Amino acid sequence: MAHAGTLTLQNVSKQYEVKGAALPVLQDISLSITPGEFVSIVGASGCGKSTLLRLIIGLEEGYQGQILLDGQRIKGTSLNRGIVFQEHRLFPWLNVRDNIGLGLLNSDQTEGQKRMAVNEHIELVGLNGFETAYPHQLSGGMSQRVAIARALVNRPDILLLDEPFGALDALTRAHLQQELHRIWQQEGITMILVTHDVEEAVYLGDKVVVMEPRPGRIRQVLPVPLPHPRDRASFAFTQVKESVLREFSGHPAAELIEPPLRQEAPAASQWQFAV
Repeated sequence: MAHAGTLTLQNVSKQYEVKGAALPVLQDISLSITPGEFVSIVGASGCGKSTLLRLIIGLEEGYQGQILLDGQRIKGTSLNRGIVFQEHRLFPWLNVRDNIGLGLLNSDQTEGQKRMAVNEHIELVGLNGFETAYPHQLSGGMSQRVAIARALVNRPDILLLDEPFGALDALTRAHLQQELHRIWQQEGITMILVTHDVEEAVYLGDKVVVMEPRPGRIRQVLPVPLPHPRDRASFAFTQVKESVLREFSGHPAAELIEPPLRQEAPAASQWQFAV
């Protein structure tokens, strides 16, 4: 089982410079995430959700405030923080086993330990029998399982998920949500999920952080006082989902129920072996 990390954000603000003018992206974000907690972050497009994850993973710097993991300020990428993006970002010339093994590229484990870790995580995500398959032979859902295994194979303190199921069909997405929940409970890891899908946020999260845009800031943090596993059709579940949706004044509810598909392809330069 991984060591679950305590993450603390203290008055975090971030801005970019666009044509010589400051563009605020995040404003005064303060949040405490306890070890083993599952936190969902929701908000309309442009509220800085993904930027916040990039700061936590260490892909971006130049912010105001503090981001602390177990009391230590985060500086750059590290093996103790894993991330899964919406696009699986598998290398097409590598099979399942080797794609997962890339997550151990900077590890000091022996080759035997690495092989054992990869095999354990192939089993964890339910891909036994597909070890030698290549990405073009896998479905979208199976490819995301490989990406999740690659992010977890280091046994990080925290797993960050940036709309990991947003490009999948509804049935596959619901199934992988159940699988992610199983992995979270089995591994005891701290997880932070960014999503447009309020139902997904409520199904998985111990609490839901609602953000509003321009600049991105926390509007409300809502606990989800429902036992696991959760019944999406129950009245209690619907009540929590509606309470989250009510926080989005001025945003169409439909935008927050089904995540929009991203059209752009990821740039190759965004791949980071350290994560």
